[in-house]
Amino acid sequence: MKKSFLFLLIFFVSYSYAQSVNDYKAVVVPLKYDFLKGENQYRLNTLTKFNLNKAGFEAFYSNEAIPNDFSDRCSLLYIDVLKENGFLITKLFLTLKDCYGKIIFQSPIGKSKEKEYQVAYSEALNEAFQSLFALKYKYNGSTTTKVQSEIHTEVVKPMPAPITTAKNVISEPVVVNTVVADSNLLYAQPTASGFQLIDSAPKVVMKVFKTTNPSCYIAVKNGLQGVLLLKENQWYFEYYQNDNLMSEKVVVKF
Repeated sequence: MKKSFLFLLIFFVSYSYAQSVNDYKAVVVPLKYDFLKGENQYRLNTLTKFNLNKAGFEAFYSNEAIPNDFSDRCSLLYIDVLKENGFLITKLFLTLKDCYGKIIFQSPIGKSKEKEYQVAYSEALNEAFQSLFALKYKYNGSTTTKVQSEIHTEVVKPMPAPITTAKNVISEPVVVNTVVADSNLLYAQPTASGFQLIDSAPKVVMKVFKTTNPSCYIAVKNGLQGVLLLKENQWYFEYYQNDNLMSEKVVVKF
């Protein structure tokens, strides 16, 4: 009975997703999953890439140089493995997302009752991959629409100092060093705590973390910590450098 149910579930998933995953050339594998502490812990990322190759996909690690044939980031899928809480049972499932963060495929939950993490995670992940194997993936040659980089030119005008005539006092403005950011459009990929902003490489350019204000994120870029703020429908990365407040325009698509 259990095997029959699993077969029907895999058949349903296969029917639902086969056509859409066949539109994509390859899959990008992250170096670390959010539910684990270290990169490639328990060799799950290696196992993920192995299973993707077994399923017929080209697969690349996120820090790997991707060949020119795969330069269009929207022709790629981005895999993630997630853990669901379970009492005495390890539960994992995988998702494949497009360049906009939309889920193209989500597997049923793979389970394991093994107590040792290495064995349990591997067993659960392999079971989750069964539905992907059932798709019998084959790239159909479909060309996804390439997203062109948006170029923005910003002229920074000096801020005049406001004058208070009543007291004859000239207040000094706050000096903000505005930097015109890299004009390439960044794409926001959801994470457990916020988003990671990636470019067309694809390469993670910035990580942002949610706050109670949806117009403000804690942001980290190249070792610099600051905030990502929405001002007048435009995002800015603001941080201090050598005691100077810097404001960097960021073009991002959430």
